[in-house]
Amino acid sequence: MVKLLKKIKAHIRLIVQVGFTAITNSYINGYVEGNIFKGPSKAVCVPGLNCYSCPGALGSCPIGSLQAVLGSRNYKFAFYVLGFLMIVGALCGRLVCGWLCPFGLIQDLLYKIPFIKKLKKLPGDKVLKWLKYVILVVFVLLLPMFAVDIIGQGKPWFCEYICPSGTLSAGVPLVLLNENIRSIIGWLYAWKLLILGIIILLSILVYRPFCRYLCPLGGIYGLFNPISLYRYKVDAAKCTKCGKCQKVCNMDIKVYETPNSIECIRCGACKKACPHKAIQNNSVYKKCSGCEKDDR
Repeated sequence: MVKLLKKIKAHIRLIVQVGFTAITNSYINGYVEGNIFKGPSKAVCVPGLNCYSCPGALGSCPIGSLQAVLGSRNYKFAFYVLGFLMIVGALCGRLVCGWLCPFGLIQDLLYKIPFIKKLKKLPGDKVLKWLKYVILVVFVLLLPMFAVDIIGQGKPWFCEYICPSGTLSAGVPLVLLNENIRSIIGWLYAWKLLILGIIILLSILVYRPFCRYLCPLGGIYGLFNPISLYRYKVDAAKCTKCGKCQKVCNMDIKVYETPNSIECIRCGACKKACPHKAIQNNSVYKKCSGCEKDDR
């Protein structure tokens, strides 16, 4: 029993990832019938990228929902979706990316594929990591609002032209399961497959390339990392700046300097690796007299 509990504790993040993905994509009939769930829960957002059109999805992706409302000719401001993003971000920041996002789970599993030399980061990482914010502003916000058709209706540009999560969880299954959809696929489907294929290959070589460089949802949550209720603290009295936290960090963050970096997905690897237990989350951190002035 003790060994079992230790194994569960050692793999708790993976268990939560798999469990949350299974729960939020549990509409089995969608895969049987080649269709999507249309019940009332589709009006509710889930925290991570979870395509509305996935045959098993019971909820909606906040990025897709945001674009849908911004692009509507009837509504110009998405109060519910923005409120949802702000609440989730304020509570836990990019913890969502590390623990609750289905596409994050896919990238984690791909990175575990052995026999290939892994890269810590892609060339040009310092510039590429800002690309997700360009995508957020241009494809998620501006284009749906201003690139509209003759009746003033915009479209979900990010979902339609970029998002590999939607291609994997929705596009591919629906094309395979639904004959009517197969008859109308064209160049756009091929383009999305190309993006998905590139992301899959990169995910084997580099840890979470989509999260690092392209995901606008992760970009939003990352902005909340320094102020979220769940955040990291480094006890300056214990930290020796040995660098072990950065060594185990797949996002290559100097945790001892910036424990609440906007790139951190809160996987917890740094906390486990710290030999001095200097890294704690905000809810359990206790100030000591020697580190009150250097409370990071």
